[in-house]
Amino acid sequence: MKSGAITFKRLADWLTAGSFILGMAVTCLAQGGSATSAPPGAGPPPNINPKALERTRQASEARLRSAEMEAGEEAENQKHIQAAIANMKEDFTRIQVLRNDIARNLVAHKPLDYNLLTEQTSEINKRAHRLNVYMLARAPENQEQSSTSDLKSEEMTGALVKLCKLIDSFTENPALKNAATIDAKETEKLKENKAKADGDLLAIIKLSNSIHSQADTLREPK
Repeated sequence: MKSGAITFKRLADWLTAGSFILGMAVTCLAQGGSATSAPPGAGPPPNINPKALERTRQASEARLRSAEMEAGEEAENQKHIQAAIANMKEDFTRIQVLRNDIARNLVAHKPLDYNLLTEQTSEINKRAHRLNVYMLARAPENQEQSSTSDLKSEEMTGALVKLCKLIDSFTENPALKNAATIDAKETEKLKENKAKADGDLLAIIKLSNSIHSQADTLREPK
């Protein structure tokens, strides 16, 4: 009797366990699942929208093109800046050379060579104008406007001396010492120097033009 009771108990336990497992299986099947979990990657593929992918690709390419264009514009701007600085240095130096040539002849008390003066003052005027393209000089409000449009022959020597002094003042101006450029962060003193340089440059343009006009009328015909 004892062994039969044990056998019956084990059979009841197995049936109970079997009923539980069977119930779990039925529940999984009813939910559309399975008794065992699916391995990774075995599910259906994700829903990919081709239009969204194309929009993403186009946006990425647009950003790349924009970055390339900005880099190209920056390089082009740097080229223009370097070219402008080179032109200013050349004009700045050449004006000094021409001034020295004129001053040497004056100190030596040589007769005025109007043919040579016509060429020298024409070049000074042209290069001063080109410097002003970059400097955008403004005449000081308190600057006296002297009339030098009608120079007489006896006034030529004095006008040439004045032109040489103006060029000295302009080229030695502290505001123009750094490659003839103006620092963006100017102190009050630098602003004063810049105003002085503006006045000198405009005076050089005006006086060199007057001397050139008079020398041109006095030069010997070729």
